[in-house]
Amino acid sequence: MQRVTVTLDDDLMAELDRIITLRGYQNRSEAIRDLARAGLREAVEQAGGPGLAVGALVYVYDHAARELPKRLVQAAHAHHDLTLATLHVHLDAQNCMEVAVMRGPSGAVTHMADHLMAERGVRHGRLVMVPLPPPA
Repeated sequence: MQRVTVTLDDDLMAELDRIITLRGYQNRSEAIRDLARAGLREAVEQAGGPGLAVGALVYVYDHAARELPKRLVQAAHAHHDLTLATLHVHLDAQNCMEVAVMRGPSGAVTHMADHLMAERGVRHGRLVMVPLPPPA
């Protein structure tokens, strides 16, 4: 572990201290490490670079939308190299939620997630990606 010295203005430090209290961190270092990890994940998502990542796509859709369940399954099969697992939940008489766990090049994971979320009848979707270290 390395020690880093960072200078923050008073307003930013006050905001950080509020987050520390709100989330129950034991100290500032833990909070800053978590925020740095979140920033790195966001940078990977935005860059869609060549690195490997794991991702969890959570989306809600209308199961009665014409051919939508079939299209979603076909998309998962078409990207079987990225899809590790899916979880299907019946929310109510009309809405389903799926969680698709994917692994692969971050750009490919993002592309597949974007494709699924763009399907007509998908009402909400969010991808969370975590970069993987290069293979040793």
